[in-house]
Amino acid sequence: MTTVQTSAIGRTFPPFDLSRLLNTVFEPTFGRRICILIDLPDLAEASGAAFLNNPARKIQRQAHQNFFKPLHAGVMDELALKGGEMFAYTETTGSNLDLPDECADMSGRRLSLEKDVYSNYDIILCITTFSATAPLTAFAKQYGFRGATLHGVNDVILNSGLAVDYNDVSRDAEKLRLAMTKADWVEIDFTVDGHAPMTVRLELSRQEAQKSHGLCRGDKPDIANLPAGEVYFVPTGAEGEFPMKYEDGTLGRLTVTGGRIIKAELIEGKQGTIDAHNQKLADDPMTGVLGELGFGTQVLPVSGADIQDEKVLGTCHLATGRDDHLGGHITPNLFKRHQNATHDDILFAPHKTPNFDIAQARMHRDGKTMVLIEHFQPAEHLRKALEA
Repeated sequence: MTTVQTSAIGRTFPPFDLSRLLNTVFEPTFGRRICILIDLPDLAEASGAAFLNNPARKIQRQAHQNFFKPLHAGVMDELALKGGEMFAYTETTGSNLDLPDECADMSGRRLSLEKDVYSNYDIILCITTFSATAPLTAFAKQYGFRGATLHGVNDVILNSGLAVDYNDVSRDAEKLRLAMTKADWVEIDFTVDGHAPMTVRLELSRQEAQKSHGLCRGDKPDIANLPAGEVYFVPTGAEGEFPMKYEDGTLGRLTVTGGRIIKAELIEGKQGTIDAHNQKLADDPMTGVLGELGFGTQVLPVSGADIQDEKVLGTCHLATGRDDHLGGHITPNLFKRHQNATHDDILFAPHKTPNFDIAQARMHRDGKTMVLIEHFQPAEHLRKALEA
């Protein structure tokens, strides 16, 4: 395939090339062992790769068609890699929950992730329904491997966010990181159709901004989250209000104090959805802690999956829950209930939240207040940083 992929945003992308992606992201040296992890509701579907016959396993079929098969059709030879096995573990029930240890190979044989996978491979590609970045980052540090999490992969992501040159992504992410690092605080103003505006302030305490830039090279254990392209902070505090669109379309007004969401109020939709959120906040208060503030750095098409859409320049996102994989202190043991120890992104983007707008996002640094985003577009401060 030699044609380019053209997105609705007027940017062209080269065809997806697994060899180019792996070589750019990892720069693997001779003889490195690579494998693929997928998740399945039932490990019985791993036997004989039975999941390939299930139309509901779209992500897992992507893993087989566009990663597993190319590895064995020349990519491993080209990059002097070994292994290429695929393993499945039982699907978790939420983003970044701890992973079960039991897994299965494609013959159906039951194995241990810790004994048979983490300790035996140098590069692990985790292509799953739910994100595994947080637990896999912890295991990478423990066992010394590198890897990438690519949850929610679809055709749009494959042909845009995974087809880019990650040297370019890394360069642009660093420019924007330097433009935002060591900020005192960020404030975000939201307008919601027919309702009172809201503002939330995130205290950043002059911390060094971090970046998700897609490069995972050398021997240092690390996990890249792909598609990449993000500058992020771990807030040290937060106050104010912001809107949230729930999975069923309900819109809520969330009140934040002391760095934590303390209550939700109905804007429009189902009161039962709001009541359920408030019950969860009361039962397990750690679920309301704001553990991340992130800004997208890439020009990409909307994919319908937050893993790519939160990396789009002009968008920003907050996240609740565990943040230990980002350098924060919120670990799974702090939650009352194990199933609540997730890391859940709340994305603000035109396609995702058409009912409300980011009127302005601004930061304070070195005694000056600078606008970062207005109406989902990067403001002058970020545009100049990218042009430098």
